[in-house]
Amino acid sequence: MHEAAITEGLVRTLLTEAARHQISSIKQVTVKVGQLKAVEPHALKFCFEMFVEGTIAENAKLIIVHLTPIAICQQCSTKFEVPKFHFRCPQCDSNELKLQQGEELFIESFDV
Repeated sequence: MHEAAITEGLVRTLLTEAARHQISSIKQVTVKVGQLKAVEPHALKFCFEMFVEGTIAENAKLIIVHLTPIAICQQCSTKFEVPKFHFRCPQCDSNELKLQQGEELFIESFDV
């Protein structure tokens, strides 16, 4: 379960930023997760609740925004959503793609 390591890093970053801005309570955290990260949402939420226990984010709600993989074909410049790990251009069938979105994992915002 790599969600534990991922969540530990997210919570560490969250608490560091909160301390830097002298925030005493966090009510909600929004995280953006690219689908190619293969993060299981239920496991992420479970780990989040575990790691925030006893912190200023203990009762915070975790919002997970899923980012669909988007690629640009290097042959014909078509921009498209990558369907179910099918990494071929729907226009020209090339596999020379540049991924624009789908591998991210970051805290977008948190509400106090």
